[in-house]
Amino acid sequence: NPYAGLVSRLRASWLSGRTRPMEYRVAQLEALGRFLEERKEDILEATARDMGKPSFEAYFSEILLCKSELNNTLNKLSCWMKDEHVDKSLVMQLDSAFVRKDPYGVVLVIAPWNYPVHLLLVPLIGAIAAGNCVIIKPSETSKHTERLVAEVLPCYLDNDCFAVVTAGVEETTKLLENKFDYIFFTGTPSVGKIIMTAAAKHLTPVTLELGGKNPCYVSDTCDVQNVARRVAWGRFFNAGQTCIAPDYVLCTVEMQEKLMPALRAAITEFFGSNPKESPDFGRIVGDKQFRRIRALLSSGRVAIGGQTDERERYIAPTVLADVLPSDPAMQEEIFGPILPIVVVANMDEAIDFINARPRPLAIYAFSCDSKVVNEVLERTSSGGFCGNDTLMHVTLTSLPFGGIGRCHGLGKYHGKFTFDTFSHHRGCLHRTMGLEALNAPRYPPYSQQKLGLLSAAFEIKRKGMCTLL
Repeated sequence: NPYAGLVSRLRASWLSGRTRPMEYRVAQLEALGRFLEERKEDILEATARDMGKPSFEAYFSEILLCKSELNNTLNKLSCWMKDEHVDKSLVMQLDSAFVRKDPYGVVLVIAPWNYPVHLLLVPLIGAIAAGNCVIIKPSETSKHTERLVAEVLPCYLDNDCFAVVTAGVEETTKLLENKFDYIFFTGTPSVGKIIMTAAAKHLTPVTLELGGKNPCYVSDTCDVQNVARRVAWGRFFNAGQTCIAPDYVLCTVEMQEKLMPALRAAITEFFGSNPKESPDFGRIVGDKQFRRIRALLSSGRVAIGGQTDERERYIAPTVLADVLPSDPAMQEEIFGPILPIVVVANMDEAIDFINARPRPLAIYAFSCDSKVVNEVLERTSSGGFCGNDTLMHVTLTSLPFGGIGRCHGLGKYHGKFTFDTFSHHRGCLHRTMGLEALNAPRYPPYSQQKLGLLSAAFEIKRKGMCTLL
């Protein structure tokens, strides 16, 4: 196997204990901070060349949010690493019971192309913070960013403990044949199944962050202009190539009529009368992805946009009206600048529509009545939820991010959740060598009296209950 030597080298470093001291982890995290600061312009240029990503969007999503994640980790790492002491039974009051946060060992992080720096570095930050050695594989689809990461990132990190692998499908298959202690994958459900199958051969735990066909319910009681701007921003940010973007709108026919001119005004406000000329609107990452998204324009009727240019891989910000559940745009995650509107009779029908499908990565609900937003939250299930906005829940390091169910993944990360994802929570008990009389009731020969003593010492009582002696 071409990667066996690399994995063995990192495993030897991990077994030596090199990555365990907090000072080492902090030094490597600070090196990542220097990478983000010193290579900022290179990152902006690479993402622009890969997918025409506007520098504003690239700085916000690829650099600023990564720096926030990094600084939050550095600020709290000493607290996260501490042993977590737990409650003890009566017999063990003089002993020490705690949870130790151990690193898994050698972990693999596989990143996607749509946010090629952010979705690589955020898991890497948590993996380093938890004390692991890491192999990272950037996406080969965003080839300019892949080259930047492969050539430059190793200059900042300890190469005996961290490595970048550039690989296509065939090479990645070989890479996955190796034994890892944890695999973190972001990508499509179809590839996620391949990752999980490969991990199962070694019983390797995984986090799978997969796509999302995320519904956005808009009630009849809302500020239409605000809804239009927040939905348009979330849908067309990064040219729609965002796993948590609102994938389709659910609303009444009356709201569709109100929302359409508001969405048209928001798109014009954001990108001008010809978005193709706007420096603030990106492009589709590749020809294959462009053709797939363009085919979805046959759904419903094009109410706004619809223009395409294959040479530039440009698809205009587009809104589709009167889309049917059977239309192509409703059969797969769109992952592009197209927003279908599906008409429902009321909130109950919208909730039934959501619940009849796989649990999404995110659900969005808009209403001036907080009871409506809360009811959508209470009666549905999803990886995450955001009321009266889109995407913004993912900017909080204090909230877990991840999917639920067969289509959208398993596991969670961001902030302390990333640290915990890459840490084995090791249950530890350290008992005193003395006071052997306290242990006598558990030793043979057994008796009812001994059982009664054990029950009194070990049984956890329901609060509010009393024991008659």
